[in-house]
Amino acid sequence: MYVIVGLGNPGKKYENTRHNVGFAVIDKLAKDCDIKVNKSKHSAKIGEGVIEGEKVVLAKPQTYMNLSGMSVRSLMDFYKIDPESELIIISDDIDLPTGNLRIRKSGSAGGHNGLKSIIANVGTQGFTRIRVGVGAKIEGEDLADHVLGHFNKDDAKIIEIAAETAAEAIKTMLTDGVDKAMNKFNTKKRKDDASTTDPA
Repeated sequence: MYVIVGLGNPGKKYENTRHNVGFAVIDKLAKDCDIKVNKSKHSAKIGEGVIEGEKVVLAKPQTYMNLSGMSVRSLMDFYKIDPESELIIISDDIDLPTGNLRIRKSGSAGGHNGLKSIIANVGTQGFTRIRVGVGAKIEGEDLADHVLGHFNKDDAKIIEIAAETAAEAIKTMLTDGVDKAMNKFNTKKRKDDASTTDPA
């Protein structure tokens, strides 16, 4: 079984913001695979189903970004999964160009408060993560305003395609493993390991 978690903030105010790219990927995957993510459990909206022959739980934590790890820990304990082999986290990344993907088997939080919370609660950095580029803030722009801001029309189209690609990457992980997905879907980035910082 796999627990696949997209990070974001709950509520209409945050829909389609840069920080909610993880939710967008879960929504796309759920639609593709006919899984309804509508049950409220483990401080998340979840849905159970099968993708590529594997049992999965899709989850969108409702704790707000900086407490995401509480929800992930509850999911991990309930479903008795090994985070290093059965957990997939999807998050935004301001140090990747908009729409670019970066898949890694482990790593630091890189300044992303959602990932920080997960690492603290799960007790390991060794879980698979897919980072979706949302572009860097402009000079003088507040970081919180940037990550909680909405995409312009052109970038929204790019992110829609990126969500589709990330969903395909997850299917590849389930069938052929993370290494195959990394080789197929990773795109170059400017820095090796940096991510967004969630507003306090």
